[in-house]
Amino acid sequence: MTQGRTPPEQTSPDASPETGTLAPAKARMRELASAYARGLPGLDTHSLMSGLDATLTFMPMGDRDGAYDPEHRVVLINSRVRPERQRFTLAHEISHALLLGDDDLLSDLHDAYEGERLEQVIETLCNVGAAAILMPDALIDELLARFGPSGRALAELARRADVSASSALYALAERTAAPVLYAVCAVARLEAEPGDEERPTGKALTVRASGGAPGVKYSLRPGTLIPAEHPVAAALETHLPIAQESYVPFRSGRRMPAYVDAFPERQRVMVSFTLTPRPAKGGESDESAG
Repeated sequence: MTQGRTPPEQTSPDASPETGTLAPAKARMRELASAYARGLPGLDTHSLMSGLDATLTFMPMGDRDGAYDPEHRVVLINSRVRPERQRFTLAHEISHALLLGDDDLLSDLHDAYEGERLEQVIETLCNVGAAAILMPDALIDELLARFGPSGRALAELARRADVSASSALYALAERTAAPVLYAVCAVARLEAEPGDEERPTGKALTVRASGGAPGVKYSLRPGTLIPAEHPVAAALETHLPIAQESYVPFRSGRRMPAYVDAFPERQRVMVSFTLTPRPAKGGESDESAG
């Protein structure tokens, strides 16, 4: 039985460099998931299950989001998590079934990986599959054509696909050709960190999730503070979209020039940072951890 403890909707694409096995495995997983989605009558819960010879059961599962039992053909979903999280988990578990049904892909994975790394890769592939089922390329391309690589595109994708903002973020990033870093920001309670006496406590606007387009080697760590004077903070305060030249506020204090597009939605802000090319300074290292 496959079991998910880490919320699959919040798991980013595999952070390690694409290897000779992982890249084609992701492509194959997208093919399997896309073909499955094309055969469905819709993308509601009942329709999602219509292509799978299995029973769907909702039940309390503690810290697990879901599981797939191939022996008894049962998909279990945690009944006590948010609906959009249940939805992504269902697509994730369906992807487990699709993966188990592809002997060639499964064999390639077992030849290339083992132990915990194998499990990590399988979870990554099932996230890729879930995204392909719920957020088809055609939908993402439509939104990018209409809104560009923007905070608005991110918000619309989450709404149209009925998935969490973090799930939409990673899917949108993978289809974005421009050098863009996306982020979901929200007010959160800050906790003091050992060795960081200057970090404030209380509530503040912080990064909840971030991800970059292919080739973008920067990211913002969850919990990174958004400065009060930043356009993202202004968008949250005014409840108005803001697009202007500004910067990426890395946790270290470094500011990278970027065109910022901030789209407020309820108590959070969807953001895109289009990175501004500039000559590299000798000895300056990339900031990948924020």
